[in-house]
Amino acid sequence: MADNSTDFSVENQEKLKKLMAHYRCAIMEIETKFRVLDEEFSLRHDRNPISSVSTRLKSHESLIEKMKRKGLAVTAENIENNINDVAGVRVVCPFTDDVYVLAKALTRQNDIDVIRIKDYIENPKENGYRSLHIIVAVPIFLADETRKMRVEVQLRTIAMDFWASLEHQLRYKKEIQNEEISGELKSCAEISADLDRRMNSLRNSIIQ
Repeated sequence: MADNSTDFSVENQEKLKKLMAHYRCAIMEIETKFRVLDEEFSLRHDRNPISSVSTRLKSHESLIEKMKRKGLAVTAENIENNINDVAGVRVVCPFTDDVYVLAKALTRQNDIDVIRIKDYIENPKENGYRSLHIIVAVPIFLADETRKMRVEVQLRTIAMDFWASLEHQLRYKKEIQNEEISGELKSCAEISADLDRRMNSLRNSIIQ
């Protein structure tokens, strides 16, 4: 049976601290890549495909809980080898087309390894959630070594982000589990998706 105890030895704490620093560096690398793409797109097309970029690093408490669910000891090695979303970058775009343009531009860069893609825009989750999730490995260049670190990239439209933020507040912050409310939230997700489709179509008709 796996040992799911938490090793808080000094050695493990130092390894965890170093690992989190590496993930922060990976976040900066990915964020910079998107800033560069946004600047290039602005020069070429006179508009920005990115409305906002936000980042997050999982807390120690969240990592401990996730490792316990997996039945693994909380060590730097286990975290790096078994969790793909320790580091996260969320990119919010005006239009659905922008999501896929940016995703393609990122994943074709020769220093990016694509580990997994989950398209919840084409195939929404049961609750109506929509977003494009990409797990990538990006190199970080340290003083004496180069390491590849995994980052979860989420790309979504403003409408998708609006729905996801409010759904999270309503369902989880208030701990509401109700079929009628779930159905209404899913209906709102469909309305949001229809708005995205219509706005995307309008933009395409204007630029043609």
